[in-house]
Amino acid sequence: MNFNEARKQASEATPCRKRSLAWLLWLLVFLAGASGGGFLYYKNEEEQKIRINERIAALERQGCLLVENRRWQEATDSFNELESLAPGSEIAKQGLSSIEAGMNEENTQFIGYWSGQAIAELEAGRLDEAQAAIRKVIEKFPMHRESSDILRKISAARVGQAREAAIAAARKQLNDHQWQDAITSAQKILATSPDEPDAKIILADSTAALENFNADQTKAKELLEKAIALDQGQFDQQALDWLREAASLAPDNKDISARLEKMASYTRTLRVPDDFATPAEALAAARDNDRIVLTETTWKGPLVINASIELQGAGSAKTIIECPADKGCALTITPNAKSVRVSGITFRHEAFAAVGTDRFSAALVSGGHATFVDCQFNDASGHGLAVIENGQAIAKRCRFADNGWNGAAAIGKGCVLEIRESESLNNFEHGIESWDGAAVTLVNNRCEGNSRNGIHTDNGDASAIIEGNQLIANREFGLVLDSAGAGKITGNTARENLLGGIVIRAAAIGLPVTGNQSTLNQGPGLVLEKGLSASSYTNNTLTKNADKEILQDADLSNQEPKKENP
Repeated sequence: MNFNEARKQASEATPCRKRSLAWLLWLLVFLAGASGGGFLYYKNEEEQKIRINERIAALERQGCLLVENRRWQEATDSFNELESLAPGSEIAKQGLSSIEAGMNEENTQFIGYWSGQAIAELEAGRLDEAQAAIRKVIEKFPMHRESSDILRKISAARVGQAREAAIAAARKQLNDHQWQDAITSAQKILATSPDEPDAKIILADSTAALENFNADQTKAKELLEKAIALDQGQFDQQALDWLREAASLAPDNKDISARLEKMASYTRTLRVPDDFATPAEALAAARDNDRIVLTETTWKGPLVINASIELQGAGSAKTIIECPADKGCALTITPNAKSVRVSGITFRHEAFAAVGTDRFSAALVSGGHATFVDCQFNDASGHGLAVIENGQAIAKRCRFADNGWNGAAAIGKGCVLEIRESESLNNFEHGIESWDGAAVTLVNNRCEGNSRNGIHTDNGDASAIIEGNQLIANREFGLVLDSAGAGKITGNTARENLLGGIVIRAAAIGLPVTGNQSTLNQGPGLVLEKGLSASSYTNNTLTKNADKEILQDADLSNQEPKKENP
């Protein structure tokens, strides 16, 4: 081959080699780019893993801190994100579990606190506060059964509280002699609570009182007519007595009051302060058969009555006679006052001071004879009314309340105390008591809430006539019969007394005790001292008393403390 042919062949082969070199060059460039891209991809993956791990660590710290601060929702979000970044993470699982436990603990504490608060308020009778507290639980946990139970108890307590308020209002109406209103109130209570015992009692007492009131009005009108027939324009003791009785039966009857004022004017009338500046001055000038009329105000005692007069106030809520507890009795009836009539006045001490053994009574009948009508004897250091030294006292429609010893007391042989249609309430000893040979006649009275017994008699050989009395909620017994030589005990009701209903001791064995009722007492209905047979007392009703209906062979020796001076 010559030179030219070789050159020609070489020139023809050059394009192929060029193409091979170009391909090789592009291959080298591609490989270089691929290796660079792979490096960058690897680097990005590593950085992303680092960022995820850093986020996971941050979420762990953040979640734990939020749990410690009880920020449950934010903590839940943190651990849910951690779970999404690291599926199956034990830390996320533990974090969510701790959130659930913490929320449960917090809810338990929340429920416990507000439920406890509601129960405490309920027990204290603060029902609005109790309901507000338990509502916090129910609003957050509507299906919480215990809270619903508490709410039902609150509702029941409201009903009970309303019923108790209604009973208290009805009882006040009874005490205030608003008998028709008391009947209506009791009937409303019984309409929703037919078995309510207090409402039944109030209804029965109010009905009986209203019937007595209507009977009194009828009798008062009859007495007025009889007195008018005797009115000859001059003093007539019989007519005046009838009018006084009529006025005491129907104090609001204007016709009776006017006729009494007219016929009483036939005797000498001393008016205070018109004729005399003070009651003491009028009493000093009074003679037998005089009438002293006190205006409506509070007068200062002690006062002493030495003549057979009439002392008339403007009503026990309007005319008051008081004195310091250490100065004596607000009123004293002496032996010279053989026939005294007192009406429409309250007797009391200026301040209650039940200290010491020598305490004065609000009023004292010492040897004289007195009749008290529509009077009150309250807040005495000693007894409300005391009868001593052969004194005799009659009290009609009177009230003996909040005295340091007994509401009324008769002490000593020859003393006579008669109380009718009166109340003896909340005295520090007995409602009514007699001892050392005094005689009593107690008819249709109410003795309630006294610190000892409703009635206690220790009369020796003297008589005890106790009929138709209501003896209620006294802190010892309703009626205690220590001794009596004659009389009868019938038609009395002893209920809701703390230690029991009726107590009979051996020295009262000769006294007939029949037709009495003892019910709902917190002790036995009837207590009999050793030597008394239960068969002698079967004609009495004993029901619903705690422990036993009848307690026999009781040892009652040394039951009474030493008596105090009046």
